[in-house]
Amino acid sequence: MSELPRGAAVRRDAGLYGYERALRRHGIEPVAGVDEAGRGACAGPLVAGAAILPAGKAGIVPGLADSKLLTAKARERCYDEVVRRAVAWSVVVVSHEECDRLGMHVANVEALRRAVALLDVPPAYVLTDGFPVDGLGVPGLAVWKGDRVAACIAAASVLAKVTRDRIMAELDTAWPAYDFKTHKGYITDVHTAALLEHGPSPVHRMRFVNVRRAAGLETPLESSA
Repeated sequence: MSELPRGAAVRRDAGLYGYERALRRHGIEPVAGVDEAGRGACAGPLVAGAAILPAGKAGIVPGLADSKLLTAKARERCYDEVVRRAVAWSVVVVSHEECDRLGMHVANVEALRRAVALLDVPPAYVLTDGFPVDGLGVPGLAVWKGDRVAACIAAASVLAKVTRDRIMAELDTAWPAYDFKTHKGYITDVHTAALLEHGPSPVHRMRFVNVRRAAGLETPLESSA
């Protein structure tokens, strides 16, 4: 499903909680948001989060926004508030091995499905960030830049991002040469330099061209062919 139910509409100035309010006005609840963190990273796991926020003031999370727009401390504060306030929430961690086995798009969709399935309270409707996800078992809507305009997606984004950042900080203690705690496995100049100097670590994703190249499995000429 790629449209809101007939008669439901969200005004441009409705704010972060507009989608949930519009759906509730039509008797559709609970509404879950789902999002992921780490899809573009070449090391570490993919993490998906799902969240259902309660109606009214109880569901308004102070400082909530797209996790990428928040500082690390602000994300941690929002994470605690989401966990405390949510009707239900879940987090799914997909290992780098499974990302390699499935491919990133399939792994991403599977992670989002698992996160929704793990919610203690089954949702009646699901909002996803950017693209539709089938196989959720309930109607849903893909929201463009959803983590910036829908509270439940923003909450899911915070859950996923904070969980993954914590994991990458732990991986940094095991493989400090790569500075995972800083770049979280994304492709930065520092990360690229470490890859070229040390080769891939055991937690790098071997499907990524830059990782394969650092491992000597692919030349620049082969990767551009």
